[in-house]
Amino acid sequence: MRLVIARCQVDYVGRLTAHLPSARRLLLVKSDGSVSVHADDRAYKPLNWMSPPCWLVETTEDKTIKWIVTNKAGEELRITIDDVELDSSHELGIDPGLVKDGVEAHLQELLAEHVSTLGDGYTLVRREYMTAIGPVDLLCRNADGGTVAVEIKRRGEIDGVEQLTRYLELLNRDPLLAPVSGVFAAQVIKPQAKTLATDRGIRCLTLDYDVLRGTDSTEFRLF
Repeated sequence: MRLVIARCQVDYVGRLTAHLPSARRLLLVKSDGSVSVHADDRAYKPLNWMSPPCWLVETTEDKTIKWIVTNKAGEELRITIDDVELDSSHELGIDPGLVKDGVEAHLQELLAEHVSTLGDGYTLVRREYMTAIGPVDLLCRNADGGTVAVEIKRRGEIDGVEQLTRYLELLNRDPLLAPVSGVFAAQVIKPQAKTLATDRGIRCLTLDYDVLRGTDSTEFRLF
């Protein structure tokens, strides 16, 4: 991983355009090729990013460093760096990944096996669909062929909705997947999380663990 702290401006050019004026920021270049731009006031969410596969070309002209990051769709993340305070590289090694709660992991397995629980005509594309910021629990197709990202929790809280929102923002940048809708599935969903999900156009699904295991009725509650 390469860490760069520098004063820079950033322009995203593609299906959408976005501009970040010059300011001190953290630039992350990961081993998978992804590049993300971070401020100091947004927790772990980047201001802008380019997910893999993408390619970084770095040039220097009159002491100004320019990064051009291009993805397979031809979109560009253009970073102009005026003043570098830190530029370091680190080898993190292979990450063992997130170890989920046993019930949560089993819920994912069961829902993948019984994907029709999400609705008539749903099909599973992949479990643990990897993105630059982590794996989406389930990637599915609905009856109309649209892409659906499913985040599964034992207890549905606001953090889970925020996590799914980040996945959706990233997945919707991929023209092969977009438009991507979201389903937030949990055994219990807090009212605040349900309100936030609804506001963001995310469907909520309350799961019954015993029902998924086939020990009770197959009726589910949809919100």
